[in-house]
Amino acid sequence: MPDDVFKALADPTRRRILDELAERDGQSLFEICTRLVTKHGLGLSRQAISQHLAVLESAGLVVSRRQGRYKFHDLNTEPLERVMHRWLRTDSPENST
Repeated sequence: MPDDVFKALADPTRRRILDELAERDGQSLFEICTRLVTKHGLGLSRQAISQHLAVLESAGLVVSRRQGRYKFHDLNTEPLERVMHRWLRTDSPENST
């Protein structure tokens, strides 16, 4: 699981997608594409963004839900929290001061 998370985070476009979902959860593919173009100047196709979303979803960082004809994407920070807790322990000597 951590390898999938690190692979997903390795790409700057995927990090920007996560930034946009952190700013506003529950976006459609069209909304994400529009925000990437207007805020970051990324002129990627909807298919390319969809592929990036698939990588993020397989790593557990994005959860998709269907509502009628639309598919909305939400940020899931749980995989990041698990990776961080792997190295940041609250019971370490440095944290017990």
